[in-house]
Amino acid sequence: MADYNNPIARGAAGTAAAIDVGLRAYMLRVYNYMLAGLAITGATAYGTYLAAVTDNPAAAAAHLPNGVLLTAFGVALFTGPLMWVLLLGSLGLVLFLSFRIQRMSVTAARTSFLVYAALVGATFASLFVVYTQMSIAEVFFITAATFGAMSLWGYTTRADLTGFGSFLFMGLIGIVIAAIVNIFLQNSMMAFVISVIGVIVFTGLTAYDTQWIKNNYDVQDDGTVAGRKAIFGALKLYLDFINLFLMILRLMGNRR
Repeated sequence: MADYNNPIARGAAGTAAAIDVGLRAYMLRVYNYMLAGLAITGATAYGTYLAAVTDNPAAAAAHLPNGVLLTAFGVALFTGPLMWVLLLGSLGLVLFLSFRIQRMSVTAARTSFLVYAALVGATFASLFVVYTQMSIAEVFFITAATFGAMSLWGYTTRADLTGFGSFLFMGLIGIVIAAIVNIFLQNSMMAFVISVIGVIVFTGLTAYDTQWIKNNYDVQDDGTVAGRKAIFGALKLYLDFINLFLMILRLMGNRR
């Protein structure tokens, strides 16, 4: 039992309490940034979809094989080079943010993250063309429940998840390579296996990244350093969430 009459013990207890309060505030900041990014992605995806499709055959510029009618903007987005511009732009921005965040102001880093989330949302408009809206909503809630459970476990567990990092990273690299190969092969069984492994990898990464973010907290960080860390942590969890969502959607989503 701690001796609170001892000034050293009181100081240690006070420091531990300060770290605990600071850590909770820091993690809340991370999650708030992540949720803001997800909200922007979802709103941008649905807004872009509404601008790209129409229910009026007379106003349609083209139609897809599944019967979806496209506006002129939809034609440019889904059949032209615009989608590639958005994809490459989002990839370039997330790489820039990942490698340059330590040299950016908190405002610039936060703005870059939210712009990235909007670009991802624009590319996600295609999901509404391929899958039913009910299916997307169901998978989103499944993803949210899975992500929440694993992130909570990663935050509270006393087990050291550091050793899983290399294993999960190798799995991620394998998924990327296999996905690129399958673009040319178009093998449905391979796509299924990639999605199953992807769910496992990104579920594990959610717990691992949460613990990494927690362990990376330092009570001595100033406002700028703490702000950068919070945004970078939010980016990592955001990427875990959207990739987990995509993998589950490919497994469970109902196509139009």
